[in-house]
Amino acid sequence: MRVILGAILGFGLAVPGAGAASLSQEKAINQRLIEMSVADEIRKRCDSIAARMFRGLGVMNELKAEAVARGYSEAEIEAYVTDKEEKRKIRARADAYIRAHGAEPNDGPSLCALGWDEIEKQSRIGALLWAR
Repeated sequence: MRVILGAILGFGLAVPGAGAASLSQEKAINQRLIEMSVADEIRKRCDSIAARMFRGLGVMNELKAEAVARGYSEAEIEAYVTDKEEKRKIRARADAYIRAHGAEPNDGPSLCALGWDEIEKQSRIGALLWAR
């Protein structure tokens, strides 16, 4: 999942002349990036949960296609997903989601509980995970 998230965050989404700021305003795209980041954190810290890599790749491709359909060039997408400040913002929003759902980033047991809950709910985060 880390490879997938890195690849997604490496696409660099943007609109001609608008820069990374415009892509950061794409709520639906950024929400999916946050969900992927949450799933990645869960999979890294919980030995009983793994990533659905092909599903993650599919989401990554959908996000890139959506950005292109909205007028962003591949160079703009690459610039956005490699921007360290934008990565920090996505991570902070993922951490906020984790905390809002009773878990703590970097805390394996609480992330496992969150992961199991997401899998059970069949949420978009849970769809990126599977029980080992």
